[in-house]
Amino acid sequence: MKTCLIVDDSRVVRKVASRIVRDLGFAVTEAAEGAEALLMCRESMPDAVILDWNMPVMNGLDFVKALRREEGGKTPRVVFCTIETGAEHIQEALRSGADEFIMKPFDAEILESKFAEAGLI
Repeated sequence: MKTCLIVDDSRVVRKVASRIVRDLGFAVTEAAEGAEALLMCRESMPDAVILDWNMPVMNGLDFVKALRREEGGKTPRVVFCTIETGAEHIQEALRSGADEFIMKPFDAEILESKFAEAGLI
Protein backbone atom coordinates (compact mmCIF):
# COMPACT_ATOMS: atom_id res chain seq x y z
CA MET A 1 0.00 0.00 0.00
CA LYS A 2 1.29 3.46 -0.88
CA THR A 3 1.80 5.97 1.91
CA CYS A 4 1.05 9.68 2.20
CA LEU A 5 2.26 12.14 4.81
CA ILE A 6 -0.03 15.14 5.30
CA VAL A 7 1.79 18.18 6.73
CA ASP A 8 -0.41 21.09 7.80
CA ASP A 9 -0.76 23.07 11.01
CA SER A 10 -4.57 22.92 10.67
CA ARG A 11 -6.00 19.78 12.21
CA VAL A 12 -9.17 20.23 10.14
CA VAL A 13 -7.24 20.36 6.87
CA ARG A 14 -5.24 17.28 7.88
CA LYS A 15 -8.44 15.35 8.67
CA VAL A 16 -10.17 16.34 5.41
CA ALA A 17 -7.09 15.49 3.33
CA SER A 18 -6.62 12.22 5.25
CA ARG A 19 -10.15 11.10 4.44
CA ILE A 20 -9.71 11.86 0.74
CA VAL A 21 -6.30 10.20 0.49
CA ARG A 22 -7.44 7.09 2.37
CA ASP A 23 -10.30 6.79 -0.12
CA LEU A 24 -7.65 6.79 -2.86
CA GLY A 25 -6.07 3.73 -1.22
CA PHE A 26 -3.18 5.28 0.72
CA ALA A 27 -2.05 4.67 4.28
CA VAL A 28 -1.86 8.12 5.92
CA THR A 29 0.32 9.74 8.57
CA GLU A 30 0.07 13.34 9.72
CA ALA A 31 2.38 16.06 10.99
CA ALA A 32 1.54 19.55 12.25
CA GLU A 33 4.70 21.24 10.92
CA GLY A 34 7.78 20.66 8.80
CA ALA A 35 10.36 19.70 11.43
CA GLU A 36 8.08 16.96 12.77
CA ALA A 37 7.42 15.80 9.20
CA LEU A 38 11.12 15.67 8.38
CA LEU A 39 11.75 13.41 11.40
CA MET A 40 8.91 11.16 10.24
CA CYS A 41 10.41 10.97 6.74
CA ARG A 42 13.77 9.97 8.19
CA GLU A 43 12.04 7.05 9.91
CA SER A 44 9.96 6.02 6.89
CA MET A 45 9.95 7.83 3.55
CA PRO A 46 6.39 8.21 2.21
CA ASP A 47 5.34 7.86 -1.42
CA ALA A 48 3.52 11.21 -1.31
CA VAL A 49 3.49 14.38 0.79
CA ILE A 50 0.66 16.92 0.91
CA LEU A 51 2.34 20.04 2.20
CA ASP A 52 1.12 23.36 3.57
CA TRP A 53 3.24 26.46 2.94
CA ASN A 54 2.74 28.53 6.10
CA MET A 55 3.43 26.61 9.31
CA PRO A 56 5.24 27.28 12.59
CA VAL A 57 8.72 25.88 13.37
CA MET A 58 9.54 24.84 9.76
CA ASN A 59 7.46 26.08 6.82
CA GLY A 60 6.66 24.01 3.75
CA LEU A 61 9.30 25.58 1.53
CA ASP A 62 12.08 24.85 4.04
CA PHE A 63 10.70 21.33 4.53
CA VAL A 64 10.70 20.42 0.83
CA LYS A 65 14.27 21.74 0.41
CA ALA A 66 15.41 19.69 3.43
CA LEU A 67 13.46 16.62 2.28
CA ARG A 68 15.12 16.65 -1.14
CA ARG A 69 18.57 16.59 0.57
CA GLU A 70 17.69 13.50 2.66
CA GLU A 71 18.64 9.98 1.60
CA GLY A 72 15.68 8.80 -0.49
CA GLY A 73 14.19 12.29 -0.28
CA LYS A 74 13.92 12.76 -4.02
CA THR A 75 11.40 9.89 -4.27
CA PRO A 76 8.24 11.26 -2.59
CA ARG A 77 5.87 13.19 -4.82
CA VAL A 78 5.24 16.50 -3.05
CA VAL A 79 1.96 18.35 -3.57
CA PHE A 80 1.93 21.85 -2.09
CA CYS A 81 -1.51 22.74 -0.77
CA THR A 82 -1.80 26.37 0.24
CA ILE A 83 -3.61 29.69 0.08
CA GLU A 84 -0.52 31.26 -1.54
CA THR A 85 -1.91 31.85 -5.03
CA GLY A 86 0.69 34.09 -6.67
CA ALA A 87 2.52 32.76 -9.72
CA GLU A 88 5.83 33.60 -8.01
CA HIS A 89 4.89 31.33 -5.07
CA ILE A 90 4.00 28.45 -7.39
CA GLN A 91 7.27 28.84 -9.30
CA GLU A 92 9.27 29.02 -6.07
CA ALA A 93 7.61 25.86 -4.74
CA LEU A 94 8.29 23.96 -7.97
CA ARG A 95 11.91 25.18 -8.11
CA SER A 96 12.38 24.07 -4.50
CA GLY A 97 11.29 20.51 -5.23
CA ALA A 98 7.49 20.34 -5.22
CA ASP A 99 5.89 18.22 -7.94
CA GLU A 100 2.38 19.70 -7.96
CA PHE A 101 0.53 22.65 -6.46
CA ILE A 102 -3.11 23.02 -5.37
CA MET A 103 -4.97 25.88 -3.77
CA LYS A 104 -7.04 25.77 -0.60
CA PRO A 105 -9.85 25.02 -0.33
CA PHE A 106 -9.64 21.76 -2.26
CA ASP A 107 -11.95 18.81 -2.73
CA ALA A 108 -11.59 15.11 -3.53
CA GLU A 109 -11.76 15.69 -7.29
CA ILE A 110 -8.92 18.25 -7.25
CA LEU A 111 -6.70 16.16 -5.00
CA GLU A 112 -7.33 13.01 -7.03
CA SER A 113 -6.47 14.80 -10.29
CA LYS A 114 -3.21 16.15 -8.83
CA PHE A 115 -2.26 12.71 -7.52
CA ALA A 116 -2.92 11.33 -11.01
CA GLU A 117 -0.81 14.08 -12.63
CA ALA A 118 1.98 13.28 -10.16
CA GLY A 119 1.82 9.59 -11.13
CA LEU A 120 0.63 8.43 -7.73
CA ILE A 121 -2.60 6.80 -8.92
